[in-house]
Amino acid sequence: MATFELYRRSTIGMCLTETLDEMVSSGTLSPELAIQVLVQFDKSMTDALENQVKSKVNIKGHLHTYRFCDNVWTFILTDAQFKNEETTEQVGKVKIVACDSKLLSQ
Repeated sequence: MATFELYRRSTIGMCLTETLDEMVSSGTLSPELAIQVLVQFDKSMTDALENQVKSKVNIKGHLHTYRFCDNVWTFILTDAQFKNEETTEQVGKVKIVACDSKLLSQ
């Protein structure tokens, strides 16, 4: 299964990367094993979001910036409102990165 590496830029992905870097620097973990852990993280995130997340969210806001490059859409919204069946959240600024999942099967 091919995966995107964009989940590494999430909060949990950055924490994992930082921890792996510290472990490699201290000699606790080999660089090769750290790379394998990141690849498994990419696969696990893709699988979890495809198969385990069932909720839907509506997003409204003011489109500040958008870009389409290398089959990846990037949107920056201001005064965004995230709404699902149970709750509504207001966010001052949010960046959304969207990739075509069909690209994973190529």
